[in-house]
Amino acid sequence: MPIETALRLAADADLDLVEVAPNSKPPVAKIMDFGKFKYEAAQKQKEARRNQANTVLKEVRFRLKIDKHDYETKTKRAVGFLSQGDKVKAMILFRGREQSRPEMGVRLLQKFAEDIAEYGTVESNPRIDGRNMVMVIAPIKNKSEAKAEQNARRAEEKASRKADKSAEAGSAAGE
Repeated sequence: MPIETALRLAADADLDLVEVAPNSKPPVAKIMDFGKFKYEAAQKQKEARRNQANTVLKEVRFRLKIDKHDYETKTKRAVGFLSQGDKVKAMILFRGREQSRPEMGVRLLQKFAEDIAEYGTVESNPRIDGRNMVMVIAPIKNKSEAKAEQNARRAEEKASRKADKSAEAGSAAGE
């Protein structure tokens, strides 16, 4: 409809003519309260900022002669970081004569990458950095997906606890 007609209708209803989608052909406008429109847009932006999450680089350090149980503990730790949506930096510390055997470090890091393959992918292959060998693993889920999943799980647990409490209260009243 013509702009003049739309403006007249908006004035009759004591509302504003707000351009909602200026880039579309033809541009889309709605008759609404402009203050309410600005408030809702600000709320959406605030919600988007709150749900945005920054990926953090967590570090897991190994020694070349790591024991099996220690290795499993470090792997479990890395899996926890990856499932939360954080990147993991796996680092092997070389000491003394260990520095002359970098292929052993590469083997250990490759084994580590295989063990956590379902949670993350290798972002940068093992490389020597001074006395250390470093490899970065990126999570499969991004941070916001992991956060949303965690919030859903918490809400589910809260609902089940509430249901359990109400069931207990009902059985206590029946006695």
